Amino acid sequence: MEQLRRLPIGIQSFEKLRTTDYVYVDKTALMYQLTSTYSPYFLSRPRRFGKSLLLSTLKAYFEGKKELFEGLAIERLETRWERHPVLHLDLNAERYNNAAALEAILSSNLNGWEAIYGKSEDAKTLSRRFERVIERAYQQTGKRVVVLIDEYDKPLLANLLDKKVSDEMRLTLKAFYGVLKSTDQYLRFVFITGVTKFSQVSVFSDLNQLSDISMMKQYSTLCGITKDELTQVFRPELEALAVEQRLGFDQVVAEMTRRYDGYHFAPDTKGMFNPFSVLNALAYQSLRDYWFQTGTPTFLAELLEESDYDLRLIADGVRMAESDFAEYRAEKDNPIPLIYQSGYLTIRDYQPRRRMYTLGFPNDEVRYGFMKFLSPYYTTVPGGRTAFHIDHFLDDLEAGELDKFLQRVKVFFAGMPYELSDDTERHYQAIFYVIFTLMGEFTEAEVHGADGRADAVVKTDRYIYLFEFKLNGTAEEALRQIDSKEYFLPYRLDGRKLFKVGVSFSKEKRNIDRYLVDEATN
Repeated sequence: MEQLRRLPIGIQSFEKLRTTDYVYVDKTALMYQLTSTYSPYFLSRPRRFGKSLLLSTLKAYFEGKKELFEGLAIERLETRWERHPVLHLDLNAERYNNAAALEAILSSNLNGWEAIYGKSEDAKTLSRRFERVIERAYQQTGKRVVVLIDEYDKPLLANLLDKKVSDEMRLTLKAFYGVLKSTDQYLRFVFITGVTKFSQVSVFSDLNQLSDISMMKQYSTLCGITKDELTQVFRPELEALAVEQRLGFDQVVAEMTRRYDGYHFAPDTKGMFNPFSVLNALAYQSLRDYWFQTGTPTFLAELLEESDYDLRLIADGVRMAESDFAEYRAEKDNPIPLIYQSGYLTIRDYQPRRRMYTLGFPNDEVRYGFMKFLSPYYTTVPGGRTAFHIDHFLDDLEAGELDKFLQRVKVFFAGMPYELSDDTERHYQAIFYVIFTLMGEFTEAEVHGADGRADAVVKTDRYIYLFEFKLNGTAEEALRQIDSKEYFLPYRLDGRKLFKVGVSFSKEKRNIDRYLVDEATN
């Protein structure tokens, strides 16, 4: 289908976006509110959520490029359009395999600024050169300097589990960013973005005047797309998508909501759509996974690979203390803060009295993408093959062939390398959790960890299956638990055939030992 308008997929330059007629979601009223103060700010948002475009917009604004803002909200608000020297540092492009790579990119940026404002021969270190550039930019222009730093934490995240390298980089960045405090008298505005906030690990310890707006309600919509913005700004594309998908307009909006909405960066705020997924879905006129297909960051993969965290705890929402948002520590036994800050979990609820947040998956794209990403770590089967198995599992259950399904599960477990298996109950429960959660992308499947419900429930057009698994128990005990706790009661009047399935798992065999099936009578 012919694209109606230019959609800014991957466009991070505000000037390019505005001069080549791309669609723009106007965030300039919020930006004006932000820039009306002189405070230095920090904003944490997941990757591909519009941070780089926001900084590019701020750069154009502080460079006084009024013509780029014609027709936008800020045109009615700003009357002075002053031009300031802008130092824009983007740390997103490098891989940062070692401390020398960080020093090289910082030096390269300093060379560019020194080519404009001159170089001081007495400035030898990176931090001193940065300090001198800020001073000279102010002295030469008579205007206070604007500093914009994009993805400030990329070097640290790239070496999250390498303490030696990360400590070296942390010291370099601490000294470099610390200049922003000593040169405060020359600064008009400072804005720093990243995924995480390393507030108590010395990176920002010298920059104690930094205002973190990541969880402030008034700026919760600064990056991303609200539902109102989606339906108003992109209505022609949504109408075309509805035709392509043979859905009504409201139906296609509901489908977009289910897949791409649900990010909450503060309690009781509007849900935000992932802009990268929205733009791709509208451009390709197809409702697929886009954000997750761009790749899970290496730092998160490494942390989760070494983590013993019980992923089933995420199913019904995981709790996180308010203090965990104020600082980040890369702990292998608690990867939740980093999973949240990376965009795989979002705020569902907040209890002010206890200062506790409840986190969960924001939408279906993230929920199922995250499980597919994790499947190799828990099943030792490459992601593509796991998807292949899931497809056959569903065929069996939809056909009512429960014995065939359970035999296929046994073959699935038997194919795992012996040395990579784990004797813990948590490990095998996590495998079942991944399998049944992935089924939920294509049919009604629920996975539970609470004692008040069956371990897993799968609903097809004709059948409902209640599964209870026992590692240290028998299939008979599992079946009796389903009956004694009456897990089947919510489904007795459903009309579909109801099967109760008790499964025992053998540590010695590292596989299903026995299973019993009982068809419930209505």
